[in-house]
Amino acid sequence: MTPAPSGPVCAGASKAANGRAAFASYPSFTSYVRARGPVLLRTARSLTANPSDAEDLLQTALTKTFMAWERIEDHRALDGYVRRALLNTRTSQWRKRKVDEFACEELPEPVGLPESDPAERQVLHDAMWRAVMKLPDRQRAMVVLRYYEDLSEAQTAEVLGVSVGTVKSAVSRALGKLREDPELSPVR
Repeated sequence: MTPAPSGPVCAGASKAANGRAAFASYPSFTSYVRARGPVLLRTARSLTANPSDAEDLLQTALTKTFMAWERIEDHRALDGYVRRALLNTRTSQWRKRKVDEFACEELPEPVGLPESDPAERQVLHDAMWRAVMKLPDRQRAMVVLRYYEDLSEAQTAEVLGVSVGTVKSAVSRALGKLREDPELSPVR
């Protein structure tokens, strides 16, 4: 955590300061932040679930404190002032948050096929692999590279040293043989 800047942070801040004296340097503020920063950070962490959000929250509260430094009469009550700024800032953030979830009477479950049984998926996987193993070597290599290794047609052609057209026609014939395999007929 870094102390608040001693000068304007952006052009808008320097324009806002034109009506009064430019931001003064407050050595007492800097020493306060160094001394009490860890304690105030623990307070901010108790208000948020995320440590990064807590740091942002504390930085915002310290900025508000810095802006009001001249108006704070009793510097012995600074912790209370900063805690109040933490709470007010957190409450404002909470109120501004967008609600993306709405309560409803029925859960919106997707309509479709129920989740398949893992044992059935394994049986299908094994049947598919047996069918692939029945293919001729060249077709099997192309099917494995295209669909198991997820290579493009051009990448498969490059790996096997053949043309893209050869890959397309061989894969097409291999898929035709897989469609005709009797062991895979229950899948259709």
